[in-house]
Amino acid sequence: MLQEEIWDADAAESYDTFGAGMFAPEVLGPTVDRLVELAAGGRALEFAIGTGRVAIPLAERGVSVTGIELSHAMIARLREKADEAALPVVTGNMATALAPGEFALVYLVYNTISNLLAQAEQVACFRNAARHLTPGGRFVIELWVPELRTLPPGQQATVFRSEPGYIGLDTYDVLRQWVVSHHFHFGEDKQARLLRSPHRYIWPAELDLMAQLAGFELESRHADWSGAAFTAESRSHVSVYRLPTAG
Repeated sequence: MLQEEIWDADAAESYDTFGAGMFAPEVLGPTVDRLVELAAGGRALEFAIGTGRVAIPLAERGVSVTGIELSHAMIARLREKADEAALPVVTGNMATALAPGEFALVYLVYNTISNLLAQAEQVACFRNAARHLTPGGRFVIELWVPELRTLPPGQQATVFRSEPGYIGLDTYDVLRQWVVSHHFHFGEDKQARLLRSPHRYIWPAELDLMAQLAGFELESRHADWSGAAFTAESRSHVSVYRLPTAG
């Protein structure tokens, strides 16, 4: 599946879950608070800006935000909420597309770097972030920790969530570090709606090496946007990488 096929009009239409899920105040609030702090009054660039879940409230906090986005459908949805003057967007792949100007902060949230399905593309994403940043600028990535410890020996799939009307499971290809997330939505009848998305998972240590190849240093890593300690039991992390300052 190509990313353009995954993030189509149907995906864009159902993406925004206002007040719930990733749009819940307890999820979105700390994300925006931390990004405001990291931007430190400078310009911010969001890779894979999507429908503006983070960019719109960040801009409302006074941060100048530009986006890069591959999906025309997601951009169209964003344009229903913010025009080009308020939130400029460059159409293209976050690993290669260039946005005009320089930025103090580049950020990539909610596991989106894993949408790049080859290690070389993920390294290129880091290099593209560095290309946009001023000396001392930061690249922030929110990413889940691969849950291979829950994968039973000899099995290729794990259920990551089960609740009324929804089952989510991941199937793994551990040789290529690929995982396909399957989202089953169902009601009272016997029919279910299936959405699938492929990812290349990245271990934190591998992510740090990608950062080094692009000239970054790890500044901090926490389990969430609120600053909780990152431990062996953490299911995700927010990693802040920084370019050296000039001089």
